Amino acid sequence: MSAKIITALFVGLLSVAGSAQVATPRPGTEGARSQNQEQRISQGVQSGQLTGREANHLENREASIQNEKQNMQAANGGHLTMSDRRTLNRQQNRTSAAIARDKHNARVR
Repeated sequence: MSAKIITALFVGLLSVAGSAQVATPRPGTEGARSQNQEQRISQGVQSGQLTGREANHLENREASIQNEKQNMQAANGGHLTMSDRRTLNRQQNRTSAAIARDKHNARVR
């Protein structure tokens, strides 16, 4: 498959996922931050600032953080320790910087 077809499929999936009615997390929570970063990635794909490969990499980073959060919660009876929160925040900070870096590099779709 060509890169254009893969990118078109990816954008189509994002638009379908974005149109679904999802409960909005409270502002200032980790869920709201994650959702914001997902929207930034989607916007970057739609505007052509992110290539399909960059978007896939960023989506995988976000998914990895969510999986790690679930594992941390499972290990602590459904709660996150302060250390867990710091770790997740640091990962989110790095992913946010990666989104900005990828959106403003010379690579375009």
